[in-house]
Amino acid sequence: MIDKIKDYISEAEAFSTENAAELEAFRIKFLGKKGVLNDFFAEFKNVPNDQKKEFGQVINALKNTAEEKVKATVEALESKEESKGIFGDLTRAAEPVIIGSRHPISIVKNQIIDIFANIGFNVSEGPEIEDDWHNFTALNLPEYHPARDMQDTFFIQTNPDVLLRTHTSSVQVRYMENHKPPIRTISPGRVFRNEAISSRSHCIFHQVEGLYIDKDVSFADLKQTLLYFTKEMFGKSKIRLRPSYFPFTEPSAEIDIYWGLKTETDYRITKGTGWLEIGGCGMVDPNVLKNCDINPDEYNGFAFGMGVERIAMLLYQIGDIRMFYENDVRFLEQFKSNI
Repeated sequence: MIDKIKDYISEAEAFSTENAAELEAFRIKFLGKKGVLNDFFAEFKNVPNDQKKEFGQVINALKNTAEEKVKATVEALESKEESKGIFGDLTRAAEPVIIGSRHPISIVKNQIIDIFANIGFNVSEGPEIEDDWHNFTALNLPEYHPARDMQDTFFIQTNPDVLLRTHTSSVQVRYMENHKPPIRTISPGRVFRNEAISSRSHCIFHQVEGLYIDKDVSFADLKQTLLYFTKEMFGKSKIRLRPSYFPFTEPSAEIDIYWGLKTETDYRITKGTGWLEIGGCGMVDPNVLKNCDINPDEYNGFAFGMGVERIAMLLYQIGDIRMFYENDVRFLEQFKSNI
């Protein structure tokens, strides 16, 4: 019996194949439930006591030899398969494609653009690195004007006339310099102000500013345009315009929408009033038109501006503006369903 087991050991050691089916047949023959090893283990009780030790050692040797042969052959076959190149097998399942998502700021900006495009506003863009004329002087903010202190500016150290734009109104100046009325345009873009970063403010943010220049434009036209926007963007049909001051518009106003007081969040974001500020607006100052070679006696118009981050925080109930800039994948993945 022991000699027969040793013959099987020799057979297992000599086994070699490059065929998976032959390997499986070998495994079943030696290690299967009806294989030779089980037969030998079943015969163990009939072996004389003085031979049981040697008999057991030989059986274990056969078991180890068969298992090692199967393992080594499997590894050899897998290695050979990989060397052929995994892309050659067209029957393999495709890797899952990770779906990307738009940034919430891009989503909101595109919504604003679409809303104003429906009433004839085109999109104009300009440089983020501006000169003093387009960012300040042409907008009725001459040098040493106290209103410049309202905007903490990043100036280029080597050239004090060059700066990072503090608003996209500079794009409107460039547009008026190169286009004749009637003008109906919005200017979305990134702006920069030297402000402390907190949960509600950042040194980088995005604006969308609108401009309409034509004959006989009234403040009522401005109000109806803003009312249309708030209905489309927020589903709110109640707005108010509070008197304010901007150097490039006269009269000027802050835009508030009635957000309501239905939830605790409504109380928090409106400070218990139900009203929420979303931007500023006003009739374009005649000096701005003159600086852009447009006759203020013939044309007039209105302008408005709003922060994209502020609107996104309202729509998506985001409590910290810094989340827009930290590139946390867990945050961004929440917007996969948006296009």
